[in-house]
Amino acid sequence: MRVLVDRDLCCGYAICLETAPEVFDLDDDDIAVVIADSTSIEADIEAVELAVKRCPRDAIRIERDT
Repeated sequence: MRVLVDRDLCCGYAICLETAPEVFDLDDDDIAVVIADSTSIEADIEAVELAVKRCPRDAIRIERDT
């Protein structure tokens, strides 16, 4: 499982960081980045899914392993 942030869409509102602080951070350009590995993402998946839903720019997506 991976979480991806589209840098072209992200405006740095940091809602994802507020929702899932163990998974997201902001880089020097105030763009969201994923700081967690797949194990941590899976452990916090409910917060990650909420962050995806709350992102006003739809800049975050989850790719699940098949």
